[in-house]
Amino acid sequence: MSRVVDDNSASSSPTLLPYFGSSHYHNMDLESNNNNNNSGGSGGGGRRVSFSPTLGQLLKRVGDARREGTGDETPVHHTLAMSPETRALPFVLRFSNLTYNVKVTKKMQIPGVNSHIATPGEHHPVGNNGVFSRTKTLLNDISGEARDGEIMAVLGASGSGKSTLIDALANRIARGSLKGKITLNGEPLESRLLKVISAYVMQDDLLFPMLTVEETLMFSAEFRLPRTLSKSKKEARVQQLIDQLGLRNAAKTIIGDEGHRGVSGGERRRVSIGLDIIHDPIILFLDEPTSGLDSTSAFMVVKVLQRIAQSGSIVMMSIHQPSYRIMGLLDRLIFLSKGQTVFSGSPSDLPGYFDEFGKSIPENENKTEYALDLIRELEGAPGGAKALVEFHKGWQMKKRSVFPNIEGAPQDSRGGLSLKEAISASISRGKLVSGATNADASPASMVPTFANPFWNEIVTLSKRSVMNSRRTPELFGIRLGAVLVTGFILATIFWQLDNSPKGVQERLGFFAFAMSTTFYTCADALPVFLQERYIFMRETAYNAYRRSSYVLSHALTALPSLIFLSFAFAATTFWAVGLDGGVSGFFFYFGIIFASFWAGNSFVSFLSGVVPHVMLGYVIVVAILAYFLLFSGFFINRDRIPNYWIWFHYMSLVKYPYEGVLQNEFQDPTKCFIRGVQIFDNTPLGAVPNAMKVRLLQTISGSLGMTITPSTCVTTGADILQQQGVTDLTKWGCLWVTVAWGFFFRILFYFSLLLGSKNKRR
Repeated sequence: MSRVVDDNSASSSPTLLPYFGSSHYHNMDLESNNNNNNSGGSGGGGRRVSFSPTLGQLLKRVGDARREGTGDETPVHHTLAMSPETRALPFVLRFSNLTYNVKVTKKMQIPGVNSHIATPGEHHPVGNNGVFSRTKTLLNDISGEARDGEIMAVLGASGSGKSTLIDALANRIARGSLKGKITLNGEPLESRLLKVISAYVMQDDLLFPMLTVEETLMFSAEFRLPRTLSKSKKEARVQQLIDQLGLRNAAKTIIGDEGHRGVSGGERRRVSIGLDIIHDPIILFLDEPTSGLDSTSAFMVVKVLQRIAQSGSIVMMSIHQPSYRIMGLLDRLIFLSKGQTVFSGSPSDLPGYFDEFGKSIPENENKTEYALDLIRELEGAPGGAKALVEFHKGWQMKKRSVFPNIEGAPQDSRGGLSLKEAISASISRGKLVSGATNADASPASMVPTFANPFWNEIVTLSKRSVMNSRRTPELFGIRLGAVLVTGFILATIFWQLDNSPKGVQERLGFFAFAMSTTFYTCADALPVFLQERYIFMRETAYNAYRRSSYVLSHALTALPSLIFLSFAFAATTFWAVGLDGGVSGFFFYFGIIFASFWAGNSFVSFLSGVVPHVMLGYVIVVAILAYFLLFSGFFINRDRIPNYWIWFHYMSLVKYPYEGVLQNEFQDPTKCFIRGVQIFDNTPLGAVPNAMKVRLLQTISGSLGMTITPSTCVTTGADILQQQGVTDLTKWGCLWVTVAWGFFFRILFYFSLLLGSKNKRR
């Protein structure tokens, strides 16, 4: 920025000329030089005085001037702990020759039916390997620059490459797929450094609907601001941000969704922006922040972005069609057509640019609307916008020949500072609240990768999860109701089973259904992460917290509800069915049910990290759990399973709790389940008179050479376990294996998040 002072008006306050673009900068410089030449030295007239005010002082003067001129009372952006001695040092983000190609599957062509006509930017590969694909260019040799204190807007029709360019600059395209160079203050911008000095606001507002605006921003502060910052300072930062975003009246209102009335669309968008600027990043990327908003809400959002830029941030956004008022807030524009640049410069350059091209903008026409309509018209004509692309290249070369520094501020505007020194200066002025600088470190290691330690992230994530659960008690209520209803039905059907052969068979059926039911009722965990997936991706993409912290918090917050559900089911069925074991047997029964809930919840959580859609996830969960039940050993004993399927028997989650409860029930060696004539039950001989059964028993005794009376115990619990093939593990072994399965699927859940939530284009 520059300040121009008239020496003859010493009593008046200096006039502030904010620096909004390179053209303004050169105009001021030339005007000052002309004044100096006309005055003949230092005698009279105007002269250019180089002051170094702080950013806070400049913004205060800008705000005062704006309020005096327009009456606008919108709060300006303030940074924390601003040093009065530090100059405002700008950053320059340059990108040159950015090119990005993707392979698109080519449909089989039927001559005369669906023959494909090549469009600009498409290249059909030559050779056998490319028969069924084509290469499409989404970005083609894009160059430009953005500076702090300015808003750069990327414009173009749908499919022009606006969002792709923002993604490319925000490191959301996989390494190796993007060609070109991106630098910050002349130094290559590393991925790790970009994550900690920047923020990215997605086009969709990804927020928890049951949290208030204030709570949402406070949780963001807990994640992004360091633990060394006191809670009162974090709260002060949140309150400051609420005022800056113009959300004071909505601070205590929930975000809301389709079923709960909450804040307006414009307020939701400003909350989304607030989440990502809580730590005051140096670079802010936004993907169509005004999409879906009315003109007033869109203007307020961009007004907020202007405050953020004036605080010393680089703001880059894509925008579809800005209004006349929004255009007055933008400092640099890039127009794209099919991935190519057709204009790059300040809004004031647009009329002259199209005059030279031969398509003058009418006097009362909106400049951007006219430009976008003209670009669309050219795209529909033969040859597309190639003429405008070539004209832009020539126009840029001509501009550089007149102003050699037109694409970058002079070196002394940065004070000759390196990137490391510039970041240090920004941190000292309150930017990047999430970290402290190390003067001897490289730029990438000057700020920590994560603002908070591992355990602090777990506490904050757990607190947020519990708060969301408490705001939606009906979800847990429905789950508890399903478990109690299932338990009640089982308890009344299998009421007080006896120790007869039929009672044994009924026990086996009860255990198989009860254990499989615990897994099926865990399917409700599937949509939990699927609903949070994109919130999780947004927060972890720029290191708000570790993925491992999320996995552990996800597991810990699930445990209380699983314990309660397990106890409710065990208490409903154990004594009603008449299971054996007394108090110790009940607690083991409760433990094995809890282990089943734990393993089932972990398994479903893992699937939610792999499967992106709820309905597809439910289909997979139901199918796999059915296979687990089939191979559990209830329908077919282990010894009867073919060798080529035996591996699935050992992978079945239902097998281990099923065998565990069987051993808990039939472990008493003194308890008899089949006596004497009961061996004829469940056979055609079961219908004959009891006297005949006694005589048959005597005949069998004589043949075997042993005495078998009607009261002789023929089958004990150990015999039943042997018949069922339950001989591999003890009941405690089955319990611990079930628990281990839960931990195993939690680890797989972590890797699914690590590998499947990169949120980058390939």
